[in-house]
Amino acid sequence: MNQLDQLKAYTTVVADTGNFKQLAQYAPRDATTNPSLILKAVQQPDYAPLLQETVAAHRGSPLPDLVDEVLVRFGREILEIVPGRVSTEVDARLSFDTAATIARAHHLIALYEAAGVARERVLIKVASTWEGIQAAKALEHEGIHCNLTLLFSFCQAVACGEAGVTLISPFVGRIYDWYKKQAGAAWNEAAMAGANDPGVRSVAQIFNHYKHFGVETEVMGASFRNIGQIVALAGCDLLTISPDLLAQLQAGEAPLAPALDAADARAMSLHAVSYNEASFRFALNEDAMATEKLAEGIRLFAADAAKLDKLIMEA
Repeated sequence: MNQLDQLKAYTTVVADTGNFKQLAQYAPRDATTNPSLILKAVQQPDYAPLLQETVAAHRGSPLPDLVDEVLVRFGREILEIVPGRVSTEVDARLSFDTAATIARAHHLIALYEAAGVARERVLIKVASTWEGIQAAKALEHEGIHCNLTLLFSFCQAVACGEAGVTLISPFVGRIYDWYKKQAGAAWNEAAMAGANDPGVRSVAQIFNHYKHFGVETEVMGASFRNIGQIVALAGCDLLTISPDLLAQLQAGEAPLAPALDAADARAMSLHAVSYNEASFRFALNEDAMATEKLAEGIRLFAADAAKLDKLIMEA
């Protein structure tokens, strides 16, 4: 049995791509998108007509509405292939505006529902800022499920759990990148691999906390750099994986066993933690890696959102 099939025995596999024509061969349950992935897809010849067709059908609409039409069109195409859910991201430029995030989420869900897609099949992706978490808390109360992304720290995860969000996406690879860059020539790849990888350790801490305290929020490891990170998180609720790494897993035959276990987590001796706005902001500020990677992630997604705006205006 290949490693991808072995992994599916312990963990829900999600495809991290806007390239829906690649999806079927890996049979993921869900799929995630973000502005960067959609931007990448619409610049490929296979997907350019879909962008042009969507824009032509809604020409004259305000630019944010046109962008949402394109995002939802991709989401709908993905949902034709995956049996579960698609994650569609709110504009990263709204990451510090709770009310605007809620309004944009309402618009995305309205477009999906108008196309006959039940809201249960959609996760609204929001950056894990304090404002984003509060927006998600309000949306969850309305039955709009959220995926909190750009999550790099334990305090973000705890706050998301307290807000009752459906799912979080802790970014394994970007945490790894930061620590590797900080270490420079002193970085020891072999010593920092597998369970010792700083990104893997972060997700394991969050998973164990959630399972120990009965937090219902699902943990979906994201942003992987190598197969070793994925193998070290087998047993996590979900893992969202790029097509390149899905292909490597499909080609691999090495044994793969669960590394995370909810029963083990429940037996651990852990301390309860809670955050209000002030303590959340201070804890995040104390974590240089999380502070820097959250800011950088928002900037990068915002830049790609602006590029997508330009492509749509020129279509």
